[in-house]
Amino acid sequence: MLVGRNALYFEDYVLSIRYFNMVIGVRPRLSEPYFYRALAKYNLDDYKGASDDLTLSIEKNPYVSKSYQLRGLCRVYMEQYDSAEIDFRKAIHYEPQNVAVWNNLILCAMQREHWERADALLDSVQLFAPRNADIHLMRMQVSMKRGDTIAARRWVDKAIHFDKYSANVYSARAMLLAQVEKYDSAEVDMGRAIELMPDRSGYYINRALIRYYRENLRGAMADYDMALNADPTNLLGYYNRGLLRAQVGDDNRAIEDFDNVLKVDEENTLARFNRALLRDRTGDLQGAISDYTAVIAEYPNFEYGYRCRAEARRKVGDKKGAADDETWLLKRQIEQYNNARNGKAAAADTLQQDEKVRKSSDRNVNKYNRVVVADDSNDKKYISNYRGKVQNRKVDVRLEPLFVVSYYEKPHELGEAMQYYKPIADYNSRNLLPEPLLLTNDERSLSESEVQRHFDNIDARAKDIADAPEDITHRVARALDFSLVQDFSSALNDLNEALALDGDLWLVYFMRAAVRYKLFETEMLNNEPVEGSVPLPVSGNKDVSNIDYHLVVNDLTHVITLMPDFVHAYYNRANIYVKMGDYMSAIADYNEAIRLDDDFAEAYFNRGLTLIYQGKSSEGIADLSKAGELGLYSAYNIIKRFKDK
Repeated sequence: MLVGRNALYFEDYVLSIRYFNMVIGVRPRLSEPYFYRALAKYNLDDYKGASDDLTLSIEKNPYVSKSYQLRGLCRVYMEQYDSAEIDFRKAIHYEPQNVAVWNNLILCAMQREHWERADALLDSVQLFAPRNADIHLMRMQVSMKRGDTIAARRWVDKAIHFDKYSANVYSARAMLLAQVEKYDSAEVDMGRAIELMPDRSGYYINRALIRYYRENLRGAMADYDMALNADPTNLLGYYNRGLLRAQVGDDNRAIEDFDNVLKVDEENTLARFNRALLRDRTGDLQGAISDYTAVIAEYPNFEYGYRCRAEARRKVGDKKGAADDETWLLKRQIEQYNNARNGKAAAADTLQQDEKVRKSSDRNVNKYNRVVVADDSNDKKYISNYRGKVQNRKVDVRLEPLFVVSYYEKPHELGEAMQYYKPIADYNSRNLLPEPLLLTNDERSLSESEVQRHFDNIDARAKDIADAPEDITHRVARALDFSLVQDFSSALNDLNEALALDGDLWLVYFMRAAVRYKLFETEMLNNEPVEGSVPLPVSGNKDVSNIDYHLVVNDLTHVITLMPDFVHAYYNRANIYVKMGDYMSAIADYNEAIRLDDDFAEAYFNRGLTLIYQGKSSEGIADLSKAGELGLYSAYNIIKRFKDK
C-alpha cells in the first residue's frame, strides 16, 4: 500500500495499479486499495474501470465521501448524469460544505439544461460560500444560457470583486463582452488574464479571436504564435493562423500550418481545401489537384471545389479532366434551374454572409475560410481534486523541485536545454549502467513495459550481487531500479551498502539524498489516511522532523565536498534548507549555484521565492523576472500577483 501510494504521488499510475493489485490479492476485504486503484485508472482516463473499483470500495466502506465524489466524476465522463448526481448528493451528505462537489452537482443540472434546478443549487451553495468567485461564474453561465446578458455581467463583476487575481474570471468577462460586441473592453480583460497566467494557450486563442473581430490580423497572428509556443499540439491555433497568414499573403507559411493540422487530423477536409487553394496560388498545381480531388470525394456536391479543380487541371494541360469538371458544373446549374422553376428548394447550404466564425464541430465545407472557435460544451469544467499527485495540497506558489539522476525525463514542448554536468557524461561514457543517466527535475512516468523491465532488472541484479558482492555498480544499478518503481526503502538499503564499500562516491551520495528526500516526503503523505479509513502503518516517525532533512543535507554536503563545482548539489541543498525554514543558508546556496551558472533559471526562481518569504519583495521579484527571462514563464504570474498586492 505504501509503495503504491508513493507511485500515485509521483504520477506513476500504471506502476501503482500493479502494487494495488498485489494488496487486493491478499486483502480483498479492504476498501482502500480499490479506491486508490480507481484513482490510478481515473488518471489514465479508464472511467469504466475506475467506476467499477469505486463501487467495490463503497461496498466495503460506504462512509467515505471521496469514493462517491470520484465515482460521480467517472460517471460524468461516461455521460451518466443521473447516476453522477446521486453520487454527488451522497458525497454532500457526508461533506455538506464541499464547494467542489456542489460545483459538479450544479454542472450536472446545467448539462441537462435544468436551469431552475441549477439556480436553486447555486442559492444553496452561496449560503456558506458567498465570496466564492467560481460560484458567481457559474451564475454568469446560467444567465447567459437564459439570454440575460445584464445579469451575467453583474455576476462576473462580482466574481472579479471577490477574486481579482484569478485569470479565469477576467477571461470569462472578456468572452462575455465579446459576445455583446464590446471588443475593446474584451481585449483589455483578456490581456489581464494573460498577465496573470501567461502560459495558458487558450487565453491567447481567445484574444486572437477578439483581435480578429477588431480586424487586427497581425495582432491575432502574434497571439496564435504565443498559443502554439505554449501548446504546440493545438490544431485550432494552426488552422486559424493558417487562415490569417493566407489573408495577408504569407502563403508558404500558411501551407505549413495546414500541413500541421493534417499531420494529426487527416480527415480535416476544410484544412485540406484551404491547403489546396494555397498550393494552387503558389504554383504547386499537382498538389492542389490532389487536395481538390480528396475534398470532392468527401463532398461530391461542392461546386466551388469542382470549379477550382477545373481551373487547375486546365493550367497543367489536362483538358479532358477540366472539361469533365466543367460538364458537371453545367449539369448542376441546369438541375438547380429546373428545381427553381418547379418550386423545389435548392439542396445547397445557406450561409449568412456576416458570420465570421464557425464551431469546431461544424464541418460545412462552404465555411472553409471561417475562423474556428471551440464548441460551447468545452466551457463546462468539472472540478477534480484528484488529477495529478494524490493528497498533494494545491498551492499557488511552490519551489521548483530537486534535481535527480534518472533514465527518464518528460519531453520539453518548448525545447528547453538539457541539464549537463561533465562528470555525469563521463560516467555515462563508461557504460556501467544499462542506460545513460539524465540530470532532471521533471521525471516522467513509466510505461507498463518499462515497469516490467525494471522489475526484471531487480531480480537479475540480485544474482549479480550474490556472485560479485564487492562490485558497487550492481548495487547502484539496482538502487536506480528500485527508485524508479518507487520502492525507496529498498533503494536506500542498496545505496547504504554501496557507500559502505566505498565512501567517496559522490554520485551515490547525490542519489541517496534524493531517495531519502522522496522517502521522507511520501512518509508524511502516507500518514494522511483517507477520510473514514483506518490509518496506514508507516515506518518512521509520524511527523518527519528537521532531523530527517539533516540526513539529506549531510549527503549533499558530502557531494559538494567531493565535487565543489556541482551546481545542482548547491541548488538541492538550498531547497532542503527552505523546507527546514533555514532561509539564510538557502540563500547562500542559491547564490553559489548562480555564481557557478548564471543561467540557472530554477535557482533564480527559488531564490526569488525565498527572498519574498523573508519580506524582500523587490529583490525576490527581480529574481523571478530573471527566471521568466530564462524560460520559467510561470514566474510572470507570481510577479504580477505580488506587485498587485
